[in-house]
Amino acid sequence: MNLLSDVLATIFARQSRGKMVAPANSRDIKELTSDLLSTRGEISGMTTAAQILDRFAAMDDAGKIAFFEHLACDLGIDCDRVRNALTAFEETPSQANYAEFLAAAEPARQELARRLNRVPGATPQLVGMRRDLLRLIARQDLRARIDLDFQHLFSSWFNRGFLVLRPINWESPAQVLEKIIAYEAVHAIDSWDDLRRRVKPTDRRCFAFFHPAMPDEPLIFVEVALTQGIPGSVQKLLAEDRDVLRAQEADTAVFYSISNCQAGLAGISFGNSLIKQVTEDLSAELPNINTFVTLSPIPTLLRWMKEQGLDPAELDAEAMRTTAARFLVTAKRKDGMPYDPVSRFHLGNGAYIHAVHAGADTSAKGLAESAGAMVNYGYDPDTFVENHERFARAQEVAASKEVRALLQTNAVS
Repeated sequence: MNLLSDVLATIFARQSRGKMVAPANSRDIKELTSDLLSTRGEISGMTTAAQILDRFAAMDDAGKIAFFEHLACDLGIDCDRVRNALTAFEETPSQANYAEFLAAAEPARQELARRLNRVPGATPQLVGMRRDLLRLIARQDLRARIDLDFQHLFSSWFNRGFLVLRPINWESPAQVLEKIIAYEAVHAIDSWDDLRRRVKPTDRRCFAFFHPAMPDEPLIFVEVALTQGIPGSVQKLLAEDRDVLRAQEADTAVFYSISNCQAGLAGISFGNSLIKQVTEDLSAELPNINTFVTLSPIPTLLRWMKEQGLDPAELDAEAMRTTAARFLVTAKRKDGMPYDPVSRFHLGNGAYIHAVHAGADTSAKGLAESAGAMVNYGYDPDTFVENHERFARAQEVAASKEVRALLQTNAVS
């Protein structure tokens, strides 16, 4: 009977979604949220949830801010209830008292989100809701605390066990390929021809994570070049007139672009799992691949150099390499983490700094962010866990002998 109820509720909600935008004189959205939290009926709850989602989607920014204020101020935790529940559990640690404490400690807005998510197609709408939250509410604003609830729920809903890795190729659906073009955040894809050069040749791969609730929306994707040796220039890697390599002739897989696609999932980590899974899949498909590296931007290098009073125009290629190496290994934030966000990502995943290159990205973006410098992060299965543990424990940056030698050169000059 529960299964039948779920099926009927789903059918009803799908038929009703197009009719749920409420007229101007309908009940206030606060009343709708109260009804949704108090209802026990599946079908009536789905109907109310659909109304809330459609009402939110139709709001202007001022209306959305007011809705977020309602979530923050009216649907939080009852501190007295939490204190009483904790006292009761401390006195009698029974299962019932523990359950009451868990219920008291959870804000009502988390249960609201769960009930909203029962509506077919609601998951991407809730991701969009968080995107609006991040856009409209400053992080230091007290109302921004509701983002912790979104993060808590999304970390469960989008954990690795639910994600599906799919290869992206020239035969993939056009709507997915269009989104790869739109979401590419590192090296812009200028045209369909440019996209074809990245996904069709035998020495190119692209992989993306998808979620069953968002089957046509990539969450994150990585572009991979199969090469002989480790490249030091992204322009050469993406050149139109390059010679295409047979996949079986390659010995290196280069992750040259990793793009997060959903602003509403910011801070929900997919990259670590993506790189690990792609590495495993490529190793199984192509046993001739024995080296896995990135060719990564250094997006905050030029900003840091200006803070240090360094002018890239006054540095030759070798001096630029030593400066970039010093930045990547030694420049830290106040919390001890690396200054550069891309570096934090890869080092946190267990990578090491393999090599730095001057003049590696001569695009307008590359020159503006890092004066053209780029870095290879290496992913070595033999040192992966050790590097990760050292970084997590003491923010220790793993680097190759070549990079360490550059630091010594810099110290002498």
